[in-house]
Amino acid sequence: MKMQIKEFAELTGVSVRTLHYYDEIGLLSPAYVDEHTGYRFYDDNSILRMQEILFYRELDFSLKSIGEILSSKNYDKTKALAEQKKLLILKKERLERLISAIDRATKGENVMNAFDNNEFEKYKQEAQEKWGNTDAYKEYADKTKNYSKNNWQNMTDGLNDIIAEFSVCMKNGNKPDSDEAQNLVKMLQNHITETCYTCTKEILAGLGQMYVYDERFKNNIDRNGEGSAEFISNAIAIYCTK
Repeated sequence: MKMQIKEFAELTGVSVRTLHYYDEIGLLSPAYVDEHTGYRFYDDNSILRMQEILFYRELDFSLKSIGEILSSKNYDKTKALAEQKKLLILKKERLERLISAIDRATKGENVMNAFDNNEFEKYKQEAQEKWGNTDAYKEYADKTKNYSKNNWQNMTDGLNDIIAEFSVCMKNGNKPDSDEAQNLVKMLQNHITETCYTCTKEILAGLGQMYVYDERFKNNIDRNGEGSAEFISNAIAIYCTK
């Protein structure tokens, strides 16, 4: 099966913009590119690769970690697909439990047990331990292993506060290369290093691109103001080239 990029995007549920980004970072390249037209084509192997990428995204792995995992010579595609199937079955069972709970809740029944997600979280943790053999993930796991609920909340709140400040900076008429914006990039880099893992300029640059190429990140950031994701991405790009 051969598909142009738009067909492949529709089939996989990933935007064309994201596919371009995946190609840029070497995570998923087209099967071939027509040298005359520049059209990108994907095939059955591309579908399998995307399945594997989506599997790890479901487990909250970073794109950098996914790339390292998939390029490892010890990587077993068959096992990865089997793990994906197990994950989907667990999600299916949870959705069915929640649907049933809604029916019971309309009758006035107590359905709090329907929100128990321990089995899925346990499996997720096992998968991360099995596949998370990257330096960044190991550092992240070690740094956060004893985090309390407050630690996680502070980490998230800190990140959200910085993003909100970026939005204010943009709305005040500052440019991505302004001192104000560049100081916020440094603040973002320090926050990630202090709470997650060592955020090198290479990693930071990748995050900056992801903020605009990954629709989920872009939409979430732009809730602070339309164009915030692009503003942050441009500011990071400038910072990382200094």
